[in-house]
Amino acid sequence: MERMRTAAVTGDAAIELVSVTKRFGQVVALDSVDLAVPPGRIFGFLGPNGAGKTTTIRLLTGLARPTAGSVRVLGRLVGDGDASAIGRVGYLPDVPAFYGWMTGEEYLLFAASLFQLPERTAYERARVLLEAAGLAGVRTRIAGYSRGMKQRLGIAQALINAPDLLILDEPTSALDPIGRKEVLDMIAALSGKATVFFSTHILADAERVCDEVAILDRGRVIAHAPIDEIRSRAGTRIAVEVVGDAGAVERAIAGAPWCRGTTREGARIVVQTSDRAAAQRDVPAIVAAARAGLVRFETVEPTLEEVFVDLVGSEA
Repeated sequence: MERMRTAAVTGDAAIELVSVTKRFGQVVALDSVDLAVPPGRIFGFLGPNGAGKTTTIRLLTGLARPTAGSVRVLGRLVGDGDASAIGRVGYLPDVPAFYGWMTGEEYLLFAASLFQLPERTAYERARVLLEAAGLAGVRTRIAGYSRGMKQRLGIAQALINAPDLLILDEPTSALDPIGRKEVLDMIAALSGKATVFFSTHILADAERVCDEVAILDRGRVIAHAPIDEIRSRAGTRIAVEVVGDAGAVERAIAGAPWCRGTTREGARIVVQTSDRAAAQRDVPAIVAAARAGLVRFETVEPTLEEVFVDLVGSEA
């Protein structure tokens, strides 16, 4: 199969939402959302259940229209009657449906026919995608597939038209660890080959494969940046391990002007600090004053999940 095209809107956003609001009666599902997704990225769209992620995807795919604002996909305004971008988009819904009596190859060839692909191209793409999905040589009907096999087949189906933009709605939801790894490996392999808009509430999955993320909470984007920058917003954390009275050490650290909070598990104290240099200078003296011994002192990188909880919690 030919190499998948890079997003054709080089220099422009592959997805752009401008002041998008979506109401269902009195319920505001999206509240003046602004979002721009650069081309060629694996972009994580994160948020708790009910945050508005699926509503956003319905707007991107033209299955719903915004109450206010504009939605553009690959440079085209969604909902204006111009369907020219549709053939350049692949989509996997959160609960994909399959024809259980088909084989994986038959299903992909059926999907290819919807895009009117030439027969030779369709067979070649189906072969390559089944290989990428780990389903080459599987003759079992789809009805006999595991959930993970179905999700991988669903991603292969979404790629059959070599899209510039791939939209995935909770693709790893309800999968076991092996199934999740297999699906995430498929997504990671698309880096630089297409723009991937990856909606999920499983933060570890986004942390593993995404270049950039936006966090949606109660219909509003509360953060949008590369993952490293998102992590940096949580501030610096250090871990201090002592022998002796760890409780006394924690209380003394908590009173320092650079301390934003502490947690302790046994002899290990994790400190969130606004000034790492000051903490590095003061902690040994604090430990010595408490007549304890310093065993370990190290910087702790926050996880995306910890940043997410901090950001969402601050919006409550």
